Amino acid sequence: MRAAGGRSTRVTSLRAEGRNRPVFLATSRPALSWQVVSAMPGWIQQACEVEVVRSGSTAVFPLDGDVSQAVAWPAEPLGAYEEASVRVRVRAGGEPWSTPSEWLELRTGPLGPADWVAPFVAAPRASRSERPVVRFRRAFDLDGGVRSAVLSVTAHGVYHAVLNGRTVGDEVLAPGWTAYADRLLFQSYDVTDLLLPGSNVLGASVADGWYRERYGFGGRTAVVYDGAAALSVQLRIERLDGIVDWVVTGPEWSASDVGPVLSASIYQGEHYDARLEDRAFVDPDVDLRDGAAAVAVTADATRLRPSFAPPVREIETLRPVALSSAASGATIVDFGQNLVGWLRLRVDAPGGTTVRLRHAEVLQHGELAVGPLRDAAATDSYTSAGAGEATWSPRFTFHGFRYAEISGWPGELAPTDVTAVVVHSDMARTGWLDTGDEMLDRLHANVVWSWRGNSLGIPTDCPQRDERMGWTGDIAAFAPTAGYLYDCAGFLASWLVDLALEQSRRGGVVPVVVPDALATSGTPAAAWGDAATLVPEALYRSFGDETVLETQYESMRAWVEVVRTRVGDDHLWTGGFQYGDWLDPSAPPDDPARARTDPDVVASAYYYRSTSVLAAAARVLGRAEQAREYELLAGQIRSAFVREYVTEAGRVLSDAHSAYALAIAFGLIDDPDRRAGAGDRLAELARAYGYRIRSGFVGTPIVCDALVSTGHPRTAFRLLTETGCPSWLYPVSMGATTIWERWDSMLEDGSVNPGQMTSFNHYALGAVADWMHRAIGGIAPGSPGYRLVEISPVPGGGLRGARARLETGYGRVDVAWALADEVLTLSAQIPANSWARVTLPGREAFVVGSGTHEWSVEVPGGGSDGETGGTAAVAARGALGLESSLAEIVDDGDAMAVLLAVFDELDYRPGLSWTEKGAWRSDSRLGDSLVMLPAGGRERVARALAELEGRR
Repeated sequence: MRAAGGRSTRVTSLRAEGRNRPVFLATSRPALSWQVVSAMPGWIQQACEVEVVRSGSTAVFPLDGDVSQAVAWPAEPLGAYEEASVRVRVRAGGEPWSTPSEWLELRTGPLGPADWVAPFVAAPRASRSERPVVRFRRAFDLDGGVRSAVLSVTAHGVYHAVLNGRTVGDEVLAPGWTAYADRLLFQSYDVTDLLLPGSNVLGASVADGWYRERYGFGGRTAVVYDGAAALSVQLRIERLDGIVDWVVTGPEWSASDVGPVLSASIYQGEHYDARLEDRAFVDPDVDLRDGAAAVAVTADATRLRPSFAPPVREIETLRPVALSSAASGATIVDFGQNLVGWLRLRVDAPGGTTVRLRHAEVLQHGELAVGPLRDAAATDSYTSAGAGEATWSPRFTFHGFRYAEISGWPGELAPTDVTAVVVHSDMARTGWLDTGDEMLDRLHANVVWSWRGNSLGIPTDCPQRDERMGWTGDIAAFAPTAGYLYDCAGFLASWLVDLALEQSRRGGVVPVVVPDALATSGTPAAAWGDAATLVPEALYRSFGDETVLETQYESMRAWVEVVRTRVGDDHLWTGGFQYGDWLDPSAPPDDPARARTDPDVVASAYYYRSTSVLAAAARVLGRAEQAREYELLAGQIRSAFVREYVTEAGRVLSDAHSAYALAIAFGLIDDPDRRAGAGDRLAELARAYGYRIRSGFVGTPIVCDALVSTGHPRTAFRLLTETGCPSWLYPVSMGATTIWERWDSMLEDGSVNPGQMTSFNHYALGAVADWMHRAIGGIAPGSPGYRLVEISPVPGGGLRGARARLETGYGRVDVAWALADEVLTLSAQIPANSWARVTLPGREAFVVGSGTHEWSVEVPGGGSDGETGGTAAVAARGALGLESSLAEIVDDGDAMAVLLAVFDELDYRPGLSWTEKGAWRSDSRLGDSLVMLPAGGRERVARALAELEGRR
C-alpha cells in the first residue's frame, strides 16, 4: 500500500479562486482547489496541509477530510497590495504525505473602494465628434529603483492604457459591462517592467463603449447611463527603499478628443486615421494635440469592485478561406467560420487612402446580408498615413461575422493581408464530445462557437446586431451546457451579481436583460426571470461550489416571492404578459411569443421549478426552516398544476411538445401512470410532425430528456438527427457554423429570413448539447461538481460509438464507448478523490473509484433502444402498404421519402402538408388518409411502396 501511495501521489493544478481568473485576486480570502494524481486505484484524500508564506514567515494549516475543491482560505485575510505563496500536500489512509504541489504565487491589488484613491477625470469641454475617443495623459519622473508597480484602471467607457508607449496588459474592452449604477469593475496590472528610470509617460484612451452606447429598438435609442466618458487610474510604485509613490488621475493630467481614433461605437464600429498619430503616449516631452487640463467629475467610488471573471482577450486568429468580388467591386473575404471579434490589417498605402471594412454573418446573392444587423453599421475604416507598411485593428468595438467586405484597398488584396481575430472572455475549455457523426459533431462545434461568441464580458443573446444584451431567458436555458463546455463559474457568477443588483432596484423582479440597458418595466416574465434561480443551480451542479448559492440565495428567494405574491392561493401563475415558449416554429414571424404551449402552463411550470431549486439551495446552505417552507410550496404548486392542466391519462393542456417536456422534465407529474402516458403522447407528437422540432426556448433544451426518461430514446435520437426544417441539423445542412436564433434564419432557397429578428449566432437553441453530453457522451454530474460522476451512455441514432472528456475540478473524466456485433464496450478514466456511478444497458448501476476501467455488455438488437417502433419493430411489421399507419411510414425514412416523392409528382398538396400539420399518427391508416388524391393516385402510391419493398 505504501509503495502505491505516498511519493507516487502528487498534488497538481493548485489554484486560488477560479480558473483563468485575473492575475490579481479580487478577494482577501481566496478559496483553494487542487487535483491529485495517484497510482493507487480508488484514492481518496483523508487529510491535507496548506502551507502559506507571507511577509517572510511560514504557517502550516492541517485540515482533515476529503475536500479538495473550494477549500476555505485557512490563514488571516490578505491585505491590499499583498503578496503570498501557498502550496498543498495530501495523504490517504495508511499513506505517507504526498509530494507537495508547486508553490502558487498570490497577489492582490486594490480590493475595493477603501483602497481606491484616484478621482475620475473627463475632458474639459464637449466633444466635437458624435462618438469621440478621449485621450488622457500624465508625465512623471521616477527616482530610485522599483521593487514593484501596480497600475489599476477603470472608466466610464472602454479604456486602452499605455505606459511609455507600450500597451498595459492583454485585456481588451475593459472594464466591461456591468450594472454601472451599482457596480463598476477595475483591473490591476503589474507594470514594473514598463517603467523607466527618470521620465515616464502614462496614457489612456477612453471610448464610449457600453457606458455611452445608444440603446433601444426601431430608431428609438438613447444613452442610459449618466455622465461623460471618464477615466480613473492609480499607479502604486513601491521603491526598493520601501517608499511608496502614487500617480493618480487629477488636474495634472491633460485630455483631448483629437487623435487617430476619430470615433468608436460598440454597434457602429471604429474609424481610425493614422495621419493623426503622435508620440504623446511615448515621449514625456510631447503633449497631446489640442490638450487641456482634465477636469474632475463626480463619480460614486463605492461602486468600485475588482474584476474576478476571466478577462476578455484576443483568443485566436483565423485566415481567409476564400476571396471573391461583389457586384459593387469590393472584395468579400470568407473566414469559413462565424465568429466574434475584429479584423487585423497589414496595409501599405499612400497617405489619405481609406480602407473600409463591413461585416456580416452570411451572404445573400453574393453580397453581405446586412439586413439582420438592423441599425448596427458594423463598419470600421482605416486611413493610411503613407509611412510604409502598418498593422492595424480596432480596439473599441467588436463584430459578429463570417464575411467581411473590404473596399478601398490599394491594389489587389492578398489573403495574408487580413486576419480575423477571435475575441471573448478567456474561460478555460473543460468539455469535449466526439460522436463519430459528421453532422452531429458540426452541430456540437456550432454550439461551442456560439457560446464563445456570446460570452464577451456578459452572456449575450447575439453578437452582431444593435442588441448584444444579456437576455436572461437565453442563459437560463443554456447554463448547464455552458458549464460542461467551459469553466464559466467566474464569468456567470460575475453576471449574477449584476442580476441581483438590477433585481433589487425592481423590488425582486428580474429584468429581461442584465445589465438592464432597456430600463425594462417591473413586470416579471417566466423562464427569463427564472435565471435568478436556474443559473446559480447550474453553476453549483457543474462546479460544486456552494458560494454561488450563498451569494445568490436572497436573489433566488426574492424572485420566487415576487411570483408568489402574484400567483395567489391557487398556486398557478396565470395571465399577464409572458414570452412563453419563445420562437416555437409554429409562432408567426412577427409574434414569436405566440407558441402552441399555453403561456400559463409555461409560467406555472417554471414557478414550480424555481421553488424546487430554492428549496434545494436552502437545504444545501443549512436553512432547514426555509427549505421546509419552499418544499411545501413546491408540492402545492405541483398538485395545482396537475389538477388544472393534466388529465388522468397524462394529457397536458395545449397538447404540445413543450407542455409535455416541461411537465415531465421538471418533475411536475410524479404519478407513474400519468408520467408514462405523458411520455407516450410526447413521442406520438414528435412522430406525428415527422420528427421536426415543434418547441421553442423552454421546451427545446429538455425535450430529449423528457423522451428518454419516459422510455423513448429512439424518438429522442430521431428528433436530434432530423435534417428537415425545423430541426437542429437543418442549419448544419445549410452550412451553419454557429447556432441560429430562428430554426429558419436562412430559408431553404438560401435567402435570409426577412423577419426583423434574425440572428445567425444565438446559443439558446443549442442547449440540446447538454443532453448530448449526458446521453451520447455518457457524462453527467452525479453530485455537484462531479465528485460523483454519472456515467450512463444511451446508444442510439445509428451511432457506433462516442467519446466525451471533461476537466472537472478533480481532474479529467474520460469516457468512450463503442458498439460492435451487439456488444457495447465502455471505458472510463476517473480522477483521484472522486467516484463514478456506472449504468450499462440492461444492468443495475454500480459505483467504482478512481482509475481506468473497462466493461462490456451485450446489447440485443445492436442498439435498437428497445422502444416500440424501434429497429426490431420495423423489421417485424411486414411490408408497407395502404394498410400501414402513417406512423409506420414516417418511422421508415425510405418509405417516407418515396411517399413524398409521389405526392410531389402528383402535386398532392394535402399529403405534402402532413408534416406541418402533424398528421403522421399511429391511429391514421395510409389508405384512409389519401383524401382527394387524383385519379390513379392510390394505385401509384401502392405501387411505389411495393417497388420499395422489392428493392430491399
